[in-house]
Amino acid sequence: LSPDLKEEAPVLYLRLRDAAAKKRSRIIEFAPKQSGLTSYAWRSVLHEPGAQSSSVDSSLADATVAAQLASGSVVVVVGRSNLAESADFTVAALQRVLAVAPNAKVLPVLRRGNVRGAIEAGLRGGDTADVLRRAAAGSVNCLVLIGADPASDVADSDLSRRAMAAVPNIIAIDTHLTGSSQRASVVLPASGFAEKDGTTTNLEGRVTTLSRRVTARGTSRPDWMIAVELADTLGHDLGIGSVHDVHQRLVSGVSAFAAATRGALAASPDGVLLTGTSCSTATASAPVPADRPGFGYRLVVSRKLYDAGTSVANSPSLAPLAPGASLHIHPLDLARVGVAEGAQVKVSSDRTSIVMSLVSDESVNRGTVWTAFNQPGSTIGELIDSSKPVNDVKVESI
Repeated sequence: LSPDLKEEAPVLYLRLRDAAAKKRSRIIEFAPKQSGLTSYAWRSVLHEPGAQSSSVDSSLADATVAAQLASGSVVVVVGRSNLAESADFTVAALQRVLAVAPNAKVLPVLRRGNVRGAIEAGLRGGDTADVLRRAAAGSVNCLVLIGADPASDVADSDLSRRAMAAVPNIIAIDTHLTGSSQRASVVLPASGFAEKDGTTTNLEGRVTTLSRRVTARGTSRPDWMIAVELADTLGHDLGIGSVHDVHQRLVSGVSAFAAATRGALAASPDGVLLTGTSCSTATASAPVPADRPGFGYRLVVSRKLYDAGTSVANSPSLAPLAPGASLHIHPLDLARVGVAEGAQVKVSSDRTSIVMSLVSDESVNRGTVWTAFNQPGSTIGELIDSSKPVNDVKVESI
């Protein structure tokens, strides 16, 4: 129940591909579009956005699938496969699987580095969309962006714009100037990953050591040092004088990190796994999507390994690898639109219209259209309304 791992988590993709190819594991894939793992999957079930739960239910009703789940250990690889739909659909589908396989382990696919560690350390209380909605409503007086660029990285472009315009004070802590940090009142340069010491936690929950390899340029500083000085400016002494103090606070104050002591990390080059973590099984009901209009297509938007993100865009060797924006449609639906492949078409939602080139793609599910997010020249975020369970678009010839 995840995005295309070949694009978003390529190391994990290689491991799963190897396990499937050597018949150590069987993969059951639920996806809105064929992925890099589809040809290696034991079962691959394509579904429209919003139909994850019904697809899972149908598959679990198959005696062969039920027997497979009962035959050994089960791991659910879960993540957001479509930025143009509510994440609640995936959560509800996950709960359907856990109801049948309650002892299954859950491996979250988190695209950003160290997000798993931040969550385990206590960074909770709403996702990015929740924060931006409160900001757009005027409930946020100061927004601190820590390596975040809502202007280009949030699927709902309109929400991002309204939120950034409504916040009177923005502080940006980043390694590069971005569209968001250029709106900030204060920009504090942060050291990059190879310019500071510390630890990182991957999506598996494995803590490993980071060691500084180059000296930071100019006035950029490690994040912990910026946090300490901000607290000092506000009249709070955090009692931290080094990155080792930060690590000791983490190990002693967060039970999941208790085993990741400096000594244990030094003795284990492969890192130390977090302890005592568990998946919440609280119930969540998925919203009911409206019926797809007869003239429209359900929108699927996902990420590629290379895009217009700041790090890629600022790398002369990586920037050309971003494929650019185009709208992919099943060949049989292409005939319905009445244009040839490569033609420019008008793509419209309730908000606005944009122009994209059309690509015939058999990996796309019929009745849907797919495009990559945050590509050079892409404005697909203008069509996405994050308040809707799913997003439908109309595709017309020009």
